[in-house]
Amino acid sequence: MTDKNFNKKTAFISLLPFLVFVGIILGGGIILGTLGYDRPFNQINASVALFIAIIFAIAVYKGSINEKLDSFVKGCADEDIIIMVMTCFLAGAFSFVANAMGGVDSVVNFGLTYIPPRLITPGIFLIAAFMSFAIGSSSGTTAALGVIAFSIGKQAGLNVPIILAAVVSGAFFGDNLSVISDVSIVTARTHKIKPVERVKINAVMAVISAILTAIVYYIIGKPSTIVEIEAGTYSLFNIIPYIVVLMGALAGLSFFVVLTFGILVGGAIGFINGSLNFLTWGEAIFNGFADMLTIVMLAILIGGLSRMMREQGGLKLIMSFIERFIKNKKSAELGMAAIVGLADAAVANNTAALIVTSDVSRQLSKDYKVDPRRAATITGVFACVVQGLLPYGNQILLISALAESTVAPIEIVPHMWYVIFLGITTIISIYIPYADKSIEQDPWDWNYDAPKSRINYETGEVDSAGF
Repeated sequence: MTDKNFNKKTAFISLLPFLVFVGIILGGGIILGTLGYDRPFNQINASVALFIAIIFAIAVYKGSINEKLDSFVKGCADEDIIIMVMTCFLAGAFSFVANAMGGVDSVVNFGLTYIPPRLITPGIFLIAAFMSFAIGSSSGTTAALGVIAFSIGKQAGLNVPIILAAVVSGAFFGDNLSVISDVSIVTARTHKIKPVERVKINAVMAVISAILTAIVYYIIGKPSTIVEIEAGTYSLFNIIPYIVVLMGALAGLSFFVVLTFGILVGGAIGFINGSLNFLTWGEAIFNGFADMLTIVMLAILIGGLSRMMREQGGLKLIMSFIERFIKNKKSAELGMAAIVGLADAAVANNTAALIVTSDVSRQLSKDYKVDPRRAATITGVFACVVQGLLPYGNQILLISALAESTVAPIEIVPHMWYVIFLGITTIISIYIPYADKSIEQDPWDWNYDAPKSRINYETGEVDSAGF
């Protein structure tokens, strides 16, 4: 079960389980949609679909049952997968602790307090952007702000699909850029970089896109009547855990240390303001772990399936097909964007799409000398861009449901300006490297597979990527 046994027939068969996985998710969603199910693409759990695909793989792959199971287990226990799992658990725990001690309410109410009524739509977008950047979750941001935005939109006579799109657009700002988002964690581990190294490049495109988006929402989202926004109370004290985590991450500290410290700080503030005690703090941590189970299961199962697929020659077959269209570094970057985008359109989950395509994007990065920080940026961006434009994506389906199903998902998609601008600015950066200043100042050394700033050339040691 090694590359020496590679042949096209075996390699093609190795890809069939992935097609089974996609077929169950995409085909099942379409069928359930025609049958009238609510949020049809969310009815079939991705981990269950993947489990079925793994059973199929074990049945059709070459080799003994023990060889295939051994390969699967080694893939599940891969170092990168385990580190990713632990980071996801800690990120989930921090998010739930910070929410339980009043952090989310304070962020939302602080923003609503200072939004001028005439700037409701761009203001909602900016609140969502800040909140998602702080908590690292597009779905969490959408759930927290969706009902508020819907209520404000009706009162102010706004175009409701536009203000709902403003919420989801802002939610994708943090989903793409936050150092504690699933997207950042997965792309950083895939390319063995620090999340902050990706953020330095990504922030340029993200901020430009956010500014353009706010301008568009200001122009097209003006209220027909000026209404005063009723904001609740807030405490800047409650926002401290987010600031602590963001500063620690940007300083390049270990994610395990940063997130653990954030959980402790959030708990301490909760004890002080009376919103938490030891039992509720522990419950919030556990709920945060539980909230990450879907992503964790996907990561573990895909890790196992990916290893089996690689050993059967699937990665080599994919690369041989892709290389027909890739001639240089720029086309390799476009290829990464296309691959992760297609995967996301198929599975409707940007994190799962990044995990599924991680081997291919990493190999393209090495083969065509695409700086891993660029590769992580491009794949993370386009996973979010496509996800933000899917009418059957979780975030748009969620906010449509929060709007009492009075707005169809397809009505929201045309107003998703942030992900549209983000895709455009990122494609431009491939041809005009305006965002690569940090790369130019700290070039990647391919002999050590790390940026020069993390290499001790006297000892030959390489500093870890911060996990």
